[in-house]
Amino acid sequence: MTKALIRYSPLLILAIAWELAARLELVSSTALPPLSDVIVAWIDMMKDGELITNGGASLYRGATGLALAIVVGGALGIAMAWWKPVNVLLAPIVEIFYPLPKSALIPVTVIWLGFGDGSKILLIFLGCMLPVTIGAFNGARASEQVLVWSARSMGASKLRMLWDVVLPSALPELLNGVRTALALSFILLVSAELIVAQKGFGYLIGSLGANGSYDAMYAVVMTVAFLGFAADRLYLLITRRTFAWRM
Repeated sequence: MTKALIRYSPLLILAIAWELAARLELVSSTALPPLSDVIVAWIDMMKDGELITNGGASLYRGATGLALAIVVGGALGIAMAWWKPVNVLLAPIVEIFYPLPKSALIPVTVIWLGFGDGSKILLIFLGCMLPVTIGAFNGARASEQVLVWSARSMGASKLRMLWDVVLPSALPELLNGVRTALALSFILLVSAELIVAQKGFGYLIGSLGANGSYDAMYAVVMTVAFLGFAADRLYLLITRRTFAWRM
């Protein structure tokens, strides 16, 4: 508990500095409302259900797109590492699209699927699939050849070697790719909802900001930040417990 308090004490210091800066008018309260007002606005939005309704829509889009990206990206990465023809076919596509700013795909997904949930899910899927694919590929390529040769000498089939040797070797890099994709999913989600959505966290941020409700707008921004932080901490906790035997 003491370690946690020390580790996250900068957040407490930042909160106090935020409140004092706004109350002492070191920063315009219009641009930066006091943190206490933001907390009150957050409570009001929770009571009237506005934050819960829009948050539910955002989390559904983000979770669905990320889950699809993990399944498809992991399978593609391992297939690229295991079968050379697949690598020859897909590697140039991955190399071209990896440095592309993923937000540039927002207009494309809207043209394809309109303004509903589908376009946001597709955007998150496409954007998050690449880091997962690259992580799975790097992990599978790093499989110890001694283990592969041993499995082959014992008569294991290709599928058996893939399941018992390659996949366990690929998991650490794959999970690193998933962590990157998890953070990216929040970025893409809010970016898309800011531009083309009728509900969600991004929609709330844009509409509240346009109406001048800056305390409520900051409340939504802080909600997204803490949800992303909590998701990352939970993911790290799960992976550390899963791989405790490696430490």
